[in-house]
Amino acid sequence: MQARLQCLSHTPLVGHVDPVPHVLDEVNGAIASARASIAAFDPELVVLFSPDHFNGFFYDAMPPFCIGMQAHAIGDFGTPAGPFDVPQALARDCAQAVLEDGVDVAMSYSMQVDHGFSQPLDYLLGGIDTHPVIPVFINAVAAPLPTFARSRALGLAIGRFARQTGKRVLFIGSGGLSHQPPVPELATADAHIRDRLLGSGRHLPPEERQARQQRVINAALQFVEDQNSLHPLNPAWDQRFMETLAQGRIAELDGLSNADVSRIAGKSTHEVKTWVAAFAALSAYGDYEVLDSYYRPIPEWIAGFGAMGAQSLAA
Repeated sequence: MQARLQCLSHTPLVGHVDPVPHVLDEVNGAIASARASIAAFDPELVVLFSPDHFNGFFYDAMPPFCIGMQAHAIGDFGTPAGPFDVPQALARDCAQAVLEDGVDVAMSYSMQVDHGFSQPLDYLLGGIDTHPVIPVFINAVAAPLPTFARSRALGLAIGRFARQTGKRVLFIGSGGLSHQPPVPELATADAHIRDRLLGSGRHLPPEERQARQQRVINAALQFVEDQNSLHPLNPAWDQRFMETLAQGRIAELDGLSNADVSRIAGKSTHEVKTWVAAFAALSAYGDYEVLDSYYRPIPEWIAGFGAMGAQSLAA
């Protein structure tokens, strides 16, 4: 039984607002190294933990967690679009095992996902349908949010299930670290945006989707000039968080409150719960070791951008 982990920040701004070439080369180098290591591992199953950004999950029915039995990517910001290769029977067994392990999780036979899911699959595996993948949604933007403790419990339950499959499993955590791009909030939305957040945004007209994406691009351009135009990045918090995971102290994160994380690192920083779930899943195999780690604050992408690879020490 073998397991490997790769956590990676995602950003829809790649190719739209990029950092200077040497920073871009750094990021591409970290991704290329992770991709080569994953290829050598040759996973038989991928479990992908990711959030959504009001592109597939809305307030008409917003679960804290959801496992996809089928999934397709919309291709926002020029990321890959199309269906995932979801092993449906295995995904259904996973959902059943998680429920029996005491974690309430929704399921979807028509999961719509965005760049948070498709980008890491494309970067790390060469496409969104190259490997069997069980997609796992974690709500990171639509208040009220799940806690760090429950996200860890979710990951641990999925890790226990994955271990008993006997397959070589890759766990991917997609998102984070500190950041707060212009994501709408239900409490302050006007009537049109409120309607979109309640579900009509699932199938946006092309011109409205383009306008929405341009607002994010414009916000990034402004953030490069003035890093107080949005919530500032917090490299110190990001690096402490990564160190906590690397040292196997995942349970200590249970004490983090959602309100404090939003205040200190930004409201979209809750995407790091995908990292927590992925590391918890890996911990179900026993002790692990970190293989590589990368971090840099990148204002052009409105992100504390990080990557971390790890593997189980179990034979």
